[in-house]
Amino acid sequence: MSLRAIRTELGLKMTQPVSDESMATLGAQLGLHGIDRRKFMQYSATITAMLALPPAFAPQVAAALTAVDKPTLVWLNFQDCAGNSEALLRARDPDVATIILDLLSVDYMEVVMTASGHQAEAAKDAAVARGGHIVVVEGSIPLKDDGIYCAIGGKSAVQIIGEATKGAAAVLAIGTCATYGGLPAAKPNPTGAVGVEGLVNGVPVINIPTCPANADNITAVIAHYLTFKTLPPVDDIGRPLFAFGDRIHDNCPRRGHFDAGQFALEFGDEGHREGWCLYKLGCKGPSTFANCPSQQYNGHTNWPIGVGAPCVGCSEPDFWDTMTPIYDRLPRIAGMDASLTADRVGTLAVTALATGLVVHGASKISSHKRAAAGHAAKQTQE
Repeated sequence: MSLRAIRTELGLKMTQPVSDESMATLGAQLGLHGIDRRKFMQYSATITAMLALPPAFAPQVAAALTAVDKPTLVWLNFQDCAGNSEALLRARDPDVATIILDLLSVDYMEVVMTASGHQAEAAKDAAVARGGHIVVVEGSIPLKDDGIYCAIGGKSAVQIIGEATKGAAAVLAIGTCATYGGLPAAKPNPTGAVGVEGLVNGVPVINIPTCPANADNITAVIAHYLTFKTLPPVDDIGRPLFAFGDRIHDNCPRRGHFDAGQFALEFGDEGHREGWCLYKLGCKGPSTFANCPSQQYNGHTNWPIGVGAPCVGCSEPDFWDTMTPIYDRLPRIAGMDASLTADRVGTLAVTALATGLVVHGASKISSHKRAAAGHAAKQTQE
């Protein structure tokens, strides 16, 4: 079942009905959707830039995407709210991004699939038996009491992961629960919930956190895999660098107000209405790495800070324990001098603090460019 078929079942608007045979490759679909090559190349260039690859790689990305056959996808749901499934199925990034997602043959996704019970399990087993599939995991995995807190078809989540990843090409941990345990793993963690990494052997795993995961980031990771047959470069906790290499604080449109010492003190006060910094209202942007400011959500419509809600730090491990209460500010700002808090930001921030952040940002950008350049060189050699 393709994502197009799933969305059709859900009654979501499609551009044009097409047969499964015509969905075999992206190249066969572009004309059916009224997408000319120029528009497609623009999309390929956007994906290339998003992945922090040199512009010269855009034709390679385009060529790979137009020729690729539909890879099999097995989507597993465990201790989760299905928010990531909802985000992906209702992705509104127009035209080509939607078609990229349609290249996936979704053979098992219990949240929306028509089959149930033994039929559903048989579909999953058949997909796994063929091998070379992509496994997506949504939700945390309980380890306590032999994993009895999450069982499907008489098997624990741990058993299911072990079986489903045999012969898999890659594993995508989607959302903060699947990546680091998320809310189910918050203290006292009654089910012994953990993320996927560490439970999978011999198969590359990439973590795509936030709650929910951004559909654009999922699409870009898939595009990278389809192009290079590898997952993109990651940081030290398994997140793709192109999406989680920079702090939200460094790219926040309210950053200028932080540097000037202008903070909203209450929801609805003058500072809040004027779009001042939300740090004192609990924003965790200074301690959170994600591309939310640039990618946003709902088809690039908006994001939490854009509507006046503070960042809760959901892309970070243990965020529920380390960054709550949600509307209380962090006493320290990660990456800055330990003696500096928001109360001292103002004139000092415009000089010494701003200089420190420029150095920090330049260093991070430089390291990311080196990583991207190394990755690009490796792909060129291959």
